[in-house]
Amino acid sequence: MTPKAKIILLAAASAVVVTIYLFLDLGGSWDYAFPRRIAKVLAIILTGGAIALSTTVFQTITNNRILTPGIMGLDSLYLLIQTIVIFLVGSTTLTMMNNHIHFLMTVGIMVLFSGVLYKVMFQGGRNVYFLLLIGIIFGTLFQSLSSFMQILIDPNEFQIVQDKMFASFNNINTELLWIAGALILAVTLYFLRFAKYLDVLSLGRDQAVNLGVDYDYVVKQFLIIIAVLVSISTALVGPITFLGLLVVNVTYEFMKTYRHRYLLTGSLLISIITLVGGQLIVEKVFTFSTTLSVIINFVGGVYFIYLLLKESRT
Repeated sequence: MTPKAKIILLAAASAVVVTIYLFLDLGGSWDYAFPRRIAKVLAIILTGGAIALSTTVFQTITNNRILTPGIMGLDSLYLLIQTIVIFLVGSTTLTMMNNHIHFLMTVGIMVLFSGVLYKVMFQGGRNVYFLLLIGIIFGTLFQSLSSFMQILIDPNEFQIVQDKMFASFNNINTELLWIAGALILAVTLYFLRFAKYLDVLSLGRDQAVNLGVDYDYVVKQFLIIIAVLVSISTALVGPITFLGLLVVNVTYEFMKTYRHRYLLTGSLLISIITLVGGQLIVEKVFTFSTTLSVIINFVGGVYFIYLLLKESRT
């Protein structure tokens, strides 16, 4: 089967899953349930698309299929921001804060952190792997600071922080969908300027330089794009640690191609199938007794161990 035929198959499968989710057991709740289901599907498409795009590009520039952008500590930074706000001003202020301001503040801080990290790390000719090492250290630091403040705050306040630790598609703020969608669209349009370099970058740094690619400049632009996409998706629904790893590796196994025009489209469609299908299982099979992020992290964690064992044997 050709990559184009596989894309058509995935598009058909994603359309079927979305249709089932939108109309299953809808009954007469068109005015109440249908708009909320559409909002969830839009949030899933935005989040899944941002995570799939950022993870595919990240694995390409690092030439490593078991890494995700989460290794740079952005998920930990997101939790630290939420913890600091509650620690300093309380959950009441966080609840009463304008959603747009809170969303833009969170995204802005995460992007600013990434910008400072890249600015400092790329001075002196350091490579991308040194950046990853620093990211791991900062991620551990942010996690430790969050845990320290969570111990000190009131148990009721901690419950609010705990809700922020897990991604949720059940209570999407529809007002944020449009601003998140506009930001992701703008970043995607900027990404298209550099998408043509991905196939060459997958060959490695030396080959890309020999073929005339301004490697450091292009990689820096991709890292900024990744930071913005991860920040938007995390601020919208919360951290989903293993989604990118799971979706992108399944895409590689299914598509069997190096061409990123197919890999990016395939990963987007597989993320939609995974998230919408997973949300359908959470609602109809588990009747909301668990969350989608728990299922994805469990399946993704098992798959991550499988990848480690597989790599150790090669």
